[in-house]
Amino acid sequence: MTHRFEVWAPTPNTVRLHLDGELHPMHQGTDGWWYVDVDAAPDSRYGFVLDEDDTVLPDPRSPRQPEGVHERSQVHRLDEGAWTDSTWTGRQLPGGVIYELHIGTFTPEGTFDAAVDKLDYLVDLGVTFVEIMPVNGFNGTHNWGYDGVLWYTVHEAYGGPDGLQRLVDACHRRGLGVVLDVVYNHLGPSGNYLDRFGPYMAQGANSWGQAINYCEADSGAVRRYAIENALRWFSEFHIDALRLDAVHAIVDHTATHLLEELAIDTRRLAAHLGRPLTLIAESDLNDPTLVTARSGGGLGLDAQWDDDIHHAIHAAVSGERQGYYGDFGSLQALANTLRQGFFHAGTYSSFRGRTHGRPVDTRRIPASSFVTYTTTHDQVGNRAIGDRPGFYLSPGQLAVKAALVLASPYTPMLFMGEEWGASTPFQFFTSHPEPELGKATAEGRKAEFSEHGWDSADIPDPQDPDTFTRSKLDWSELSAGDHARLLDTYRGLLTLRRRFAEITDPWLENLTVDYDEDERWIVLHRGSLRVVCNLSENEVTVPVGGTSLLAWTDPISDETGSATKIPGHSFAVLADPRA
Repeated sequence: MTHRFEVWAPTPNTVRLHLDGELHPMHQGTDGWWYVDVDAAPDSRYGFVLDEDDTVLPDPRSPRQPEGVHERSQVHRLDEGAWTDSTWTGRQLPGGVIYELHIGTFTPEGTFDAAVDKLDYLVDLGVTFVEIMPVNGFNGTHNWGYDGVLWYTVHEAYGGPDGLQRLVDACHRRGLGVVLDVVYNHLGPSGNYLDRFGPYMAQGANSWGQAINYCEADSGAVRRYAIENALRWFSEFHIDALRLDAVHAIVDHTATHLLEELAIDTRRLAAHLGRPLTLIAESDLNDPTLVTARSGGGLGLDAQWDDDIHHAIHAAVSGERQGYYGDFGSLQALANTLRQGFFHAGTYSSFRGRTHGRPVDTRRIPASSFVTYTTTHDQVGNRAIGDRPGFYLSPGQLAVKAALVLASPYTPMLFMGEEWGASTPFQFFTSHPEPELGKATAEGRKAEFSEHGWDSADIPDPQDPDTFTRSKLDWSELSAGDHARLLDTYRGLLTLRRRFAEITDPWLENLTVDYDEDERWIVLHRGSLRVVCNLSENEVTVPVGGTSLLAWTDPISDETGSATKIPGHSFAVLADPRA
């Protein structure tokens, strides 16, 4: 079958196709593109040879890398006949609940197919979206996924592109949308050959690597490289949403930002496919411009992660104040953040040493445009030893955090295992085959946390296979003691979200919050419902009444029905009996 091979490679003077052991000269087209039409089998191996260097390089848009990111690519197309989701009309994000997971540690097997076996559990839990941490091609057998170098392929150890197809199809059969985490702000340290083809990379670097050329000379094709990758996940793999990693690290000084261009093309594709396609940004800028409609001067994304709400909840419940938690911890900070979306909204950040953020226009931007959480892969894995909140908080405190997130107006997200207080850590793990890179990664990790007072001997070695193995969930915990009790509480909270429109109401103008700083209680008023949380270890009397719909520990109403005793480290969702 005749197949067209093409590659954007303006740097070399000649490009040859290496196909199943034979070399074929390629024709130079316009704007740096090279192409050739030759017969190829459905699974042919190929690569490109540039100028007089005999090295066979993988295709920058490789659909499959059976032997890893340094080896030849494979011709591959998904089997369109394997899809069973022709009636799938998609899911909108507002009103939804996201469940973030890492394929390699979600199950003992660490594969797409093994994850399929857990989908019925997720449906029973009550989530509506499965968010998959990055699965594009990286060097090694396992890591978090943020060191990918071949954006168009799918990591083979997880099951490759066909395995991802089976997982997405299985999710859709169960009514679950799929969010895929993608990284467009840098590439990993091993297997990135893009600079040999053309000016894919820019001057300068961010925290994770060399910057990508989105706004310098010859950046047009690089922008399309990223945008067409995003569109491919939507169209070919039937993905419903993309989580765009660390967009604040994308350098683009053009009049139409890369993200806005992506939003435009995504809307166009959604209209063609007839289902909603969602873009969710991770950003630490506290800038609502990301989720402001283009008609209002914004970039037109659908949602963004909201770390301020996490910080406000975590600091208030846990008492931690180090690092970026320094400005948080009071109930006033928690209440203000819940009411306005950002804590730092044109205010001074002591962690940054400057003014940070800008206010959210709550009249125009719904709270559903902000994804919030009790924890994420970052908030666990970027701690020195990868300890989850359950390592240092009581089950009741975990339940309080869950109530504040799941009964809030925002779009909630769970991180795998949090719903039962998983006892396994989620540590930072890598598997760089290059000894020097592995050593540098391990030593850098230890040095980073040693500067903050940790004993370097306590910092897990990212390269140690046991660090990866320790991070796998232990599914035997679900039915045991406080694990089972916490899981029932999460299911109860998610049931209330489906039952009461007041909880999924995204308009912050309809949210009021009361609190007592000294007694450490806070109340979220959600229409006829009262979400009452006691952050102290002592019983408190809160001046609200109602019928308890769900509680960690049963509350006690007074005789007048106007006040309620809430045990320490507990919450209750109360319904106004007059409503």
